[in-house]
Amino acid sequence: MLVRPLQALREALTPEAAAGILLLVAAVLALIADNTALSPWYDWLFDLPVSVRIGDIGLTKPVVLWINDGLMAVFFLLVTLALKREMVEGQLASRAQAVLPVAAALSGMIVPALIYAALNRTDPVAIHGWAIPAATDIAFALGILSFLGPRVPPGIRIFLTAVAVLDDLGAIVVIAIFYTDDLSAAALGLAAVAIAALVALNRAGVARKAPYLLIGIVLWVCVLKSGVHATLAGVAVGFAIPLRARGGSPLRELERELHPWVEFAIVPLFAFANAGVSLAGLGLGELLAPIPLGIAAGLFIGKQLGIFGAVVALARLRLAALPAGVTWPMLYGTALLCGIGFTMSLFIGSLAFEDPHHVADVRLGVIAGSLLSAIFGYVVLRRSTRR
Repeated sequence: MLVRPLQALREALTPEAAAGILLLVAAVLALIADNTALSPWYDWLFDLPVSVRIGDIGLTKPVVLWINDGLMAVFFLLVTLALKREMVEGQLASRAQAVLPVAAALSGMIVPALIYAALNRTDPVAIHGWAIPAATDIAFALGILSFLGPRVPPGIRIFLTAVAVLDDLGAIVVIAIFYTDDLSAAALGLAAVAIAALVALNRAGVARKAPYLLIGIVLWVCVLKSGVHATLAGVAVGFAIPLRARGGSPLRELERELHPWVEFAIVPLFAFANAGVSLAGLGLGELLAPIPLGIAAGLFIGKQLGIFGAVVALARLRLAALPAGVTWPMLYGTALLCGIGFTMSLFIGSLAFEDPHHVADVRLGVIAGSLLSAIFGYVVLRRSTRR
């Protein structure tokens, strides 16, 4: 009697679904740890200073910053590899293919940011978090989508992936421009030399991945010391890796090698380190405070308005058409799923605020907005793909 349910579970548990489940489990464990007797141990673990030294040169950071500055650079490397592949030979390679997801991603970033800014316009500190609800968590969104199985048309998955990847690119640009500290000219100069070395390797047709990664480590240290966020080093390395070379594709090889590590280790670890928020004494007043309300409203309302509104406008103007086999209700459900901003929103929040109270507000708003988007997006897509 258990054969059919177990078989259905195996079919539903795709790698994307497994990654989404693991991410959700990590977030729940963080909430449990921060709201039980484990809370002091949770805080101690991620505040623990860790040093890496070579002679007199060294770096000392708490564990949470090694995760946010170091491991997330690998996350951005993987995102950039996927983006470059899509731009060269994928869904973003031609104007006709790119116009719909580009417009949707751009509008899907602007509208949530405007909603957040409108709710926090009078607070000069809170307004720094305007970019938090502009992000989409591709791992979580695809994980929820994968639960629906083959009933979802391929066009939905392609559209969601393209929008999420472009969304991540927008987040990278925002981080580079708006979330940087005081700049060090010397460190920036060394970073420029490292980037020039990466370009030279690419131009010379070097196919081995090791030289790019070694220079990437040097670049990461230079960018870290420069005041620009260190994760941008992963972006530079990603764009330098060749897509085509003699004997194969270094980019595809590295993407394939990094994918399981990022999806099943780095992203869940980031979630566990950053999703902990105390729920003690939590009431409606805390949820309706400007920062969490702005984030939740931006993710749940702003994302669907921005993405779905952009697609409707392009379709009415006959500048783009819906993907094959995709209906308007399906597209609306997909727009809802794009409101899951978990990983990237938490990451931008960690850059926007240093005050622990504001950080807790960010986590509360991200969790609320992402949860609403996941539930409603799943329900709409399940109903709209019933046949």
